[in-house]
Amino acid sequence: MFDNKSILITGGTGSFGKRFITHILAHYQPARLIVFSRDELKQFEMQQQFDHPCMRYFLGDVRDRERLLTATKGVDFVVHAAALKQVPAAEYNPNECIKTNINGAQNVIDACIANQISKVIALSTDKAANPVNLYGATKLASDKLFVAANNIAGASGTRFAVVRYGNVVGSRGSVVPFFRELLAKGTEVLPVTHEEMTRFWITLDEGVSFVIKNFARMQGGEIFVPKIPSINIVDLVEAMSGHRDFKLVGIRPGEKLHEVMVPEEMAHHSIEFSDHFVITPAIKFFDNSVDYFQNKLLERGTQVSDKFEYHSGTNPHFLTVEELVELDKNTL
Repeated sequence: MFDNKSILITGGTGSFGKRFITHILAHYQPARLIVFSRDELKQFEMQQQFDHPCMRYFLGDVRDRERLLTATKGVDFVVHAAALKQVPAAEYNPNECIKTNINGAQNVIDACIANQISKVIALSTDKAANPVNLYGATKLASDKLFVAANNIAGASGTRFAVVRYGNVVGSRGSVVPFFRELLAKGTEVLPVTHEEMTRFWITLDEGVSFVIKNFARMQGGEIFVPKIPSINIVDLVEAMSGHRDFKLVGIRPGEKLHEVMVPEEMAHHSIEFSDHFVITPAIKFFDNSVDYFQNKLLERGTQVSDKFEYHSGTNPHFLTVEELVELDKNTL
C-alpha cells in the first residue's frame, strides 16, 4: 500500500512517530517519508537514526496552515499525531491546547483537502470519550472535525478516519518511564493517584500496526477502536517494584478514575469486529451507500448491544502482574 507513495506524519518526532517510521522502513519502500514537527533538536537527533534516502524533515507547526499546505504537496497519506497531550498542562494552559489540538486539526484537514491527499488518519485518545478534562475535550472536537471532513471533501475527495486507543506503554510522559525513573533513583514506594484506577494498555508496536491496517480498512468517517487489555495501577506498581506498597497522592486535575473508548451513548453507532470496534458517523454523509459493517478488507462486523460500553474498569481482559512484568521486559 505504501510502496512508492509519499507519507507525512505530523508530530513525527514523538514516540509514535519514531516507531511508525521504523515499521514503514522495515516493511515498505516509500518514495518519501516526511517528518513534520516544530522541534529542530528532535529532528536533528532523528536524522542520526533515520538517514534513509526517502526521509524528509520539515520544520513546522500544525498551527501554521500555510506551512502545512507546502508540506503536504504531492503527499498520498497523512498520519496526524501532533498534539499537546499532558492533562495537567492542558488544564493550566487551555488556550495553547486549543490552538494545537483543535485549530491545528482543522489546518491539517484544510491542507489535505487542498492538496488532494488520498487518506488521512488522525490519532485520538480514550480521554476523548465522555471527556472530563480539556485535553479530552479538544481531542473529541478534533475527532468530530476529522469525521465531518469527509463531507467537506466530497464524494471524490480525501478520506479521513480516526484511531482511538488508550495509554501507550513507555511513551514519553506516561507512567511507566516515570515509575522507572523513580525506581532508578532509589524510590521504594511509588506514588499512586488512586488505588482503584484502571487504564487501557497498548504497546507502541500494536498501536502502529493498528493504524497501518486501518489505512487499508477505512472507507472514511470511522473511529477505529482496538480491543486491548486493561491494567490496574496497583498491579503495575507490583510488576515494576516487586511489591504492592504505594503512596496515595490524589487524582490530578482533569484525571479520570477509569477510561472509556466507546461510550454507551454511542452504542447505536458502534460495530464490533473480531479485533476492534468501529464508531460510525453520527451525521449523515453525502454518500449513504457506505456499508460500515463490511470494511475495505472485507471483514464483517455486528451491531453491539444497546447498553454496550467499552470501559477500562469493566473490560473482560485485564493483564495480570506476571503479564505486566513480561511486557515490561519485552517492550521497553
